[in-house]
Amino acid sequence: MTRLDIACVVGARPNFMKMAPILRAFAEVPEIRTTLVHTGQHYDEALSEVFFRQLGIPKPDIDLGVGSGSQATQTARVLERFESVLQEGPAGGGSYGRVVVVGDVNSTLAATLAAVKLNIPVAHVEAGLRSFDRTMPEEINRLMTDAVSDLLLVSEPSGVENLLREGHSEASVHLVGNVMIDTLRDALPRLNSDAVLQQCQVAPGQYGVVTLHRPANVDAPETLRKILEVLAEVSERLPLLFPVHPRTLGRMNEFGFTDWLKRHPQLRILAPQGYLEFLALTSNARVIVTDSGGLQEESTALGIPCLTMRPNTERPITVDEGTSTLIGSDADSLRQRFQEVLDGTYALGRCPELWDGNSAKRIAQVICNAHGLVEPQVVAT
Repeated sequence: MTRLDIACVVGARPNFMKMAPILRAFAEVPEIRTTLVHTGQHYDEALSEVFFRQLGIPKPDIDLGVGSGSQATQTARVLERFESVLQEGPAGGGSYGRVVVVGDVNSTLAATLAAVKLNIPVAHVEAGLRSFDRTMPEEINRLMTDAVSDLLLVSEPSGVENLLREGHSEASVHLVGNVMIDTLRDALPRLNSDAVLQQCQVAPGQYGVVTLHRPANVDAPETLRKILEVLAEVSERLPLLFPVHPRTLGRMNEFGFTDWLKRHPQLRILAPQGYLEFLALTSNARVIVTDSGGLQEESTALGIPCLTMRPNTERPITVDEGTSTLIGSDADSLRQRFQEVLDGTYALGRCPELWDGNSAKRIAQVICNAHGLVEPQVVAT
């Protein structure tokens, strides 16, 4: 039997959510054997244990342990250490015939470079997404990863258009849908929402969820202060749950906002949540405020208003068809959109085509076809 050894690379928390359904789809193909490689770019032992259990995936076979550092340091460490993994080959002998990377973190680019320099083909999941803002490190990672990957697996039509415009061949570009939504749809039946909401003392549809971490929103004291003021104002009418990113918490402490927040108890600061706990909160929320790319997608799939604190997005389908509105860092615009949500006049879109929970199986089909293996079947929805 022909066997295909695939190295599946993850480096940060969102990568696990994207890789989990792909690993399950590969497990249905007898000829495919996977090695899960965690670069350790972002690593929290307690959260990682929760993630492995909640997402139903095994612990990584290999942990590169690169840790934190500058863009260059992280990229260089992953490049060096992953190259050694590829040269050594999979456990049990043989060599890797394919590398699969997801998303746009430093690990994505570094693993891709290591693979292609050893003539190992790379499949990039979430290829073609573009913010057209090259000041974002993620945009550079996306562009460079796509430039040298031979299979470009795309989550939305804008990605196909971007890749073809950049000169990629049609044969290399495949619209497969959104694997993040695979994970979401798999998790929804397993939520213990009643317990989570009871612990937070909120009722379904009677609160909002906030996440902020990008420098444009949290690194300037005046910008962050104005955003927090709007959130505090709105929280008097609609309680807001705010699981605070460590970066944001550090800035709030640095700028002296902690005591001020204590005077606004309806803007509730929470510790970072496990995936299922956080999904229980977002899936029952009336509105989501975020600068996260993944939450733009999840809110669209859930049909929940999403006030996106970014001036641009690499996921335009969430704005054009979905539930997201770009706010930037504009506190006045945030206040206005909140009012629309509270008044019931906020315009909701629809869930995009192919965001149906079968994206990972389509990815497995594409890879099997590229290597001459029997393709798994996708059940129509």
